[in-house]
Amino acid sequence: MQKLNVTEINKTDEKYVVACKHTLSEEEIQGIKAGERMLVDSDGLAFVYILEDASQFYYLAFEQNSWSELYEAYKTQLPLVVELGNNHLIELFQLHDELDYLLENIEGNSNYGEELETAVREVFLKTVE
Repeated sequence: MQKLNVTEINKTDEKYVVACKHTLSEEEIQGIKAGERMLVDSDGLAFVYILEDASQFYYLAFEQNSWSELYEAYKTQLPLVVELGNNHLIELFQLHDELDYLLENIEGNSNYGEELETAVREVFLKTVE
């Protein structure tokens, strides 16, 4: 498993482009595809999109500092793509559906921890106690 940290999310006319820090070679990048699922890192306050190749998983971490842009992409329902190399774009299929599921589960669920629940509510659910 290799972690890729999102550094920025930029909107174009028809999609959002996600930039991230990584040390992958162009050869490694060629085999990576969307995993079509997401996880939550409660300790790191991050949503994690799974990328994969034939031998391993890559965790694309949307940490809290990227949530406002992620929320805008989620709200507009425009596709998100991650740019991993020289114009090598991978569409993050199922991201909106996965985020729907996670947001529904996080709200009011103490299993994710109070800090994550509060942070998610402030950005995505827009209800702060």
